[in-house]
Amino acid sequence: MDWFINLFTASDSVAHIALLYAMVIAVGVLLGKVKFGGIALGVTFVLFAGIVAGHLGLTAPANILTFIQDFGLILFVFMIGLQVGPGFFESFRKGGVTLNMLSLAMVLLNVCIMFACYYIFFDTENVNNLPMMVGTLYGAVTNTPGLGAANEALGSVFTNDVPQIASGYACAYPLGVLGIIGATIAIRYICKVKLDKEEHRLKSEAQENASVKPHMMHLKVTNTYLAGRTLKQIHDFLNRDFVCSRILHDGHVSIPNRDTVFELNDFVFIVCAEADAEPIKAFIGPETEVAWEKQDQPLVSKRILVTQPSINGKTLGQMHFSSIHGVNVTRVTRQGMDLFASLDLSLQVGDRVMVVGPEDAVDHVSHVLGNSIKRLEAPNIATIFLGIIMGIIFGSLPIAIPGMPVPLNLGIAGGPIIIAILIDRYGYKIHLVTYTTTSANMMLREIGLVLFLASVGIKAGAGFWDTVVQGDGLKYVYTGFLITVIPILIVGTIARLKYRFNYFTIMGMIAGTYTDPPALAYANQLCSKEAPAIGYSTVYPLSMFLRILTAQLIILFFCGG
Repeated sequence: MDWFINLFTASDSVAHIALLYAMVIAVGVLLGKVKFGGIALGVTFVLFAGIVAGHLGLTAPANILTFIQDFGLILFVFMIGLQVGPGFFESFRKGGVTLNMLSLAMVLLNVCIMFACYYIFFDTENVNNLPMMVGTLYGAVTNTPGLGAANEALGSVFTNDVPQIASGYACAYPLGVLGIIGATIAIRYICKVKLDKEEHRLKSEAQENASVKPHMMHLKVTNTYLAGRTLKQIHDFLNRDFVCSRILHDGHVSIPNRDTVFELNDFVFIVCAEADAEPIKAFIGPETEVAWEKQDQPLVSKRILVTQPSINGKTLGQMHFSSIHGVNVTRVTRQGMDLFASLDLSLQVGDRVMVVGPEDAVDHVSHVLGNSIKRLEAPNIATIFLGIIMGIIFGSLPIAIPGMPVPLNLGIAGGPIIIAILIDRYGYKIHLVTYTTTSANMMLREIGLVLFLASVGIKAGAGFWDTVVQGDGLKYVYTGFLITVIPILIVGTIARLKYRFNYFTIMGMIAGTYTDPPALAYANQLCSKEAPAIGYSTVYPLSMFLRILTAQLIILFFCGG
């Protein structure tokens, strides 16, 4: 039986370390699925399982715990960067600017209330109290990467006896999850919101996205001005972007190009942005039913998957589908969203392109674009680790700021997430394919997260009980609740009463600012449309970046003296 006992007691053996992490992660994930009051804590319960293991004396060498913690954090934030990268820059368009400014205000209010609680409720002479309040802050806003960034920054400020701020995080986190949902419900009653009316409002708000959503229609050419005009002339005169994917003239269906001449009573298949549909219809002619089967050359429509790395980043205009290949592209589907196929739209690996034309020409284009699902099944491992290399180097660059005891750097949390966002947007310029399937991204991200949470919990477990029972654990609980709730009530009410945002969009914005999936799940239960997800994804990238950055700034500015 000695061999079995050694598995649990020989803390420096590989078998013990692997067994410890496996137990903590398995127990934490399983318990995280249990719902309390209809809400589950999810994978974050791994932190609590790690704390229990550490309290019971199940641990590993400090350098091993630190390595696994930091590597897990790097993997986690890098995969988050790849996930949010496509929407990061787009989130600043139109209403997204206002939503992001409201999100920024909420992040700053969280920090201000944390400092207010620190000066009101805690002994400022104790150097450990402010770091512990930082841990409480990130538990209150349910943001694990921020906790990791703060932990890393503490290592450069405290050479010995680094405060185990995960205790503050663990104290504040449960009420943080409940407080976010509770505060959004409170906004509903403060602003006298009627959910059924909000559902009706969503229809008009959806029209704001009509500029990119494709609209398809069959038109009969009845405008006498168009007779004898080429497609290019009509396009230039209208000054609106549209694609004419096929034309029926005297029973003959063909793929039009820029030199195709329109005649009266021709039938055309037009694809355009929703916002341009009515003007185009008014100019060309009325909608009608068309028997496209009356043709002497069969035409096919086919969705083609872009998997050829050389296509990554090229615009539809650069591909010359109509003039060279004899086909037309009507729309592009990216991450489940249909986009109008404008000439300046850049193709990315993973896009699905709707191609219309003769069957042999469509098959040729299929070969050009790749259309190989097998290529997309495996993540681009080389790109991921090249990005991590660049992220670590970028995050390690020292930035000297007057008045700070040590140079600022973005660290292993900030550097990789910024590089991931940048290479996801611009990686094609240096021939990097950044496409990763959603399942692969989730797998790598969750592995990184559970490794980080387990490590933090095991390290904090030894002193956690003393912190809660004999220390300031109760203070961390109620100050964390204040940090959670007050900014939501202030900013959420302003977003509704001043900026008139839809309540479901506000719910998504709050969930995204607090990077809290349970709050988003609750919002989705109330709303039949995608408004909460839009609000969430609009502010999530900037919020995640700010949470990581402010964690380091607080530690380096206020804890380094």
